[in-house]
Amino acid sequence: MDLRALRYFIAVAEERHVGRAASRLHMTQPPLSRAIRHLEDELGAALFERTAKGVTLTPAGTALYDEASALLRQADRIRGRVTIAAGAATLTVGTLADTAEQVGGRLVPLFRARHPHVNVTIHEADLGEPTAGLRAGLVDVALTRTPFDETGISVRVLRSVPVGVVMRDDDRLAGRASVSSADLAGRRWVRLPDGTDPIWTAYWAGGTHDGPSPVMRTIQECLQMVLWNGTSALAPIDQPLPAGLIAIPFADRPPSDLVVAWPKTGRSSLVRSFVDVADNAWSP
Repeated sequence: MDLRALRYFIAVAEERHVGRAASRLHMTQPPLSRAIRHLEDELGAALFERTAKGVTLTPAGTALYDEASALLRQADRIRGRVTIAAGAATLTVGTLADTAEQVGGRLVPLFRARHPHVNVTIHEADLGEPTAGLRAGLVDVALTRTPFDETGISVRVLRSVPVGVVMRDDDRLAGRASVSSADLAGRRWVRLPDGTDPIWTAYWAGGTHDGPSPVMRTIQECLQMVLWNGTSALAPIDQPLPAGLIAIPFADRPPSDLVVAWPKTGRSSLVRSFVDVADNAWSP
């Protein structure tokens, strides 16, 4: 048995309800239920009595709760002493502007529970650097979106998100269920920084831009350009939008993947742990 499974068990035992425990652990209910069943199979004993109102501990579950609680406290003490002896451990996480909230909303509580003594630094990159500082060596791991040049980089897909065309809600196409490239012919598009990864630019630029138009470096700059000037932009369909803007699904683009990315060489144990936490956070 591993410590993560025991932490899952403790949460269910204390909440007396799998759904509430899943919320506490910032995960969905099915993988939590599978983890508990696997733990019961491993130990050869039922740990919970299932009822319509939730769960209660069996005698075997009560024994495990006492032992697991003591073991996890000891594990946390060991981790803290090792960290102190080794000096403050640090991890630098790169994000794009629209993925920063993903880090805070889902990953922070899970990662802090596993590594309470690690000092985490967030590096927020602009739209000209789709690897969020990873390729430049500024970060240890990145949370970003595809597609980009993955040479020398490993990625783990967390979820796929359809892409939409962001336009004003008074646009002539605003009432469509979806739009195609033919529908968008002749439109003005936002301009990404010169020298940006051509794979990324070809996907997200949407089309040609007006030469003199200013370079857009952040998601919010792009959205404001659409709002004020009627310029078009692409964004994940779930991107929060200011009043006056809508996103229409773009039929001619495959979905973009939200991914966690890291160097193919030199991956540290903290990076491995971050990838594992991110993967669990988005598990179905």
